Amino acid sequence: MKKIVIALISTFIVSFSSISLAQGDAAAGQAKSALCATCHGADGNSQLAINPKLAGQNAIYMVKQLKDFKSGARPGATMSAMVLSLSDQDMEDIAAWYASQQRTVQGADPESLELAQSLYRAGNSEIAVAACSACHSPTGKGNAQAGFPALSGQHPEYTLQQLKDFRAGVRQNDGSSMMRTVVERLTDKELEALASYVSGLN
Repeated sequence: MKKIVIALISTFIVSFSSISLAQGDAAAGQAKSALCATCHGADGNSQLAINPKLAGQNAIYMVKQLKDFKSGARPGATMSAMVLSLSDQDMEDIAAWYASQQRTVQGADPESLELAQSLYRAGNSEIAVAACSACHSPTGKGNAQAGFPALSGQHPEYTLQQLKDFRAGVRQNDGSSMMRTVVERLTDKELEALASYVSGLN
């Protein structure tokens, strides 16, 4: 099990080897993010559960997502239209701004806490499911240099939709199919538990 996780992580990190660390200007990004604020909030803490919180998110991850929306590698009609006119520098700046902000943390559903905590911390060796914490860290802060996103405080509704999209193959912009490999054998109940759990991590 550990060998599988290490191999997946190593492969994914290699895929980021050609991506330099974000060189964005947060001050410039604040001005450029004015339109983004409509859906994601001025400081990146969106009030709408369907729109992800961007505050405190890893800049490298955000830049990749913006580029994927622009190229079509990640589906999303609204976001694809929003990023159409953004340059690479615009993306770097906007990502730097949101990365510099503090994300608000929510609370996990106590009824699903035990199930989610077990999956997040240890995975499930019986069905070869890796621990979420291996990439996203025990506190849900992700791994900035590797481009693994922060999950802490994210809206559970948004996280759940992404997990389901990965499982269904609707979303395929995960390097080396890492997320699709992890969630393909998880049930709706398990995905719901994980989505709730990470919203309260900090």
